[in-house]
Amino acid sequence: MSTQTIPSFNSTSPAAQLQQAYTRDGFLKIENLYSRDECAALQSRMSELIENYDPAAQITVFSTTDQKHADDEYFRTSGDKIRFFLEKDALDDAGNLTCAKHLAINKVGHALHDLDEVFDKFSRKPELAELAATIGLANPLLLQSMYIFKQAHHGGEVGAHQDSTFIYTEPQSCVGFWIALEDATVANGCLWATPGAHNEPLRDRYRYIDGKLQMEQLDTTPLAAGTAPLEASAGTVIVLHGRLPHNSGANSSDRSRQAYALHCISGASRYDADNWLQRDAAMPLRGFNG
Repeated sequence: MSTQTIPSFNSTSPAAQLQQAYTRDGFLKIENLYSRDECAALQSRMSELIENYDPAAQITVFSTTDQKHADDEYFRTSGDKIRFFLEKDALDDAGNLTCAKHLAINKVGHALHDLDEVFDKFSRKPELAELAATIGLANPLLLQSMYIFKQAHHGGEVGAHQDSTFIYTEPQSCVGFWIALEDATVANGCLWATPGAHNEPLRDRYRYIDGKLQMEQLDTTPLAAGTAPLEASAGTVIVLHGRLPHNSGANSSDRSRQAYALHCISGASRYDADNWLQRDAAMPLRGFNG
């Protein structure tokens, strides 16, 4: 395990200190921005959504290693909907669930923050808006939300990646707010990152080319896994620069690692139509104030 010391902050930390750390490291760890009660309420709401989800109606497996879901319309048109994506090990050879549906889900996305009142309130917490302003995100727009499960015993690993690969603007402006809903440790698959690695170039763009989602290589420099674990107690927010490579290991422990990720872009930047995630014009992007 890395011996690097990862600084932690809280909502009362001076803005200048936060700005300096974010510019230097490409991430921030803000403890207790959400209470454990707020985290539990979001978990409870997700349990209700799962109760109403019928896996037989649509089965789409999400994997960061093979990207097979890219050919699935259910995935490609999820930018303005709430949709459920399963773990690759949750199905047998015949396509049947091997466990209860609430244990089979990898993530839910990608417009929870705009389509559900509970998630809307959680995503537009004033302290989160203040944090976005502190790091210099101009005219922030809430583009994408994901509820990530990292199930006990079979939660899959997520390889090193840069969020701007999937959420690209000109100029680049993607910022991720990753919120631990349960304690995240090395044992159950916390995030890993390398301080300062956001200064490296963007390696790839995931976009539509000739009508098909493809990964376009922009830079041949290998993308290395993080060197420091970003362990986080429930309620901690980890802010991630769009070019910061980060990853997480598989969860082989007996404790789940649920998290909520919200990705924002600047309204001052251009978001092109070849980005994979799109939404209907009837649902325009909104900021923290609605």
